[in-house]
Amino acid sequence: QVQLAESGGGLVQTGDSLRLSCAASGRPLNDYDMAWFRQVPGKEREFVAAIRRSRHTYYGDPVKDRFTMSRDNSKNTAYLQMNSLKVEDSAVYFCAGSRTLILSQLRRADAYHYWGQGTQVTVSS
Repeated sequence: QVQLAESGGGLVQTGDSLRLSCAASGRPLNDYDMAWFRQVPGKEREFVAAIRRSRHTYYGDPVKDRFTMSRDNSKNTAYLQMNSLKVEDSAVYFCAGSRTLILSQLRRADAYHYWGQGTQVTVSS
């Protein structure tokens, strides 16, 4: 069973960049498809990005062309590079992982078995 731990969140201003990290332990990161979700109070968890073991990436429409997800299996870490941040990007960001998922599952939070505790990202205007 893999454990996931996010880091890198913080308070930034509109237009700034931030990189989130998701460190895996207990199992090799390469065993899992990985994703980032985000959540604000009172709303459901929103799909942000996913990266398969093949390194193919997928993005939610609100972050496409601004965010980039990557993985470094040698460091057992996945990343989310966030550029041109907007106020509406403010949320708790969660890292998630699961054994190989089919394409239709990648954007669904309920398809992921393993989750980190989340890291807060706040973007001020």
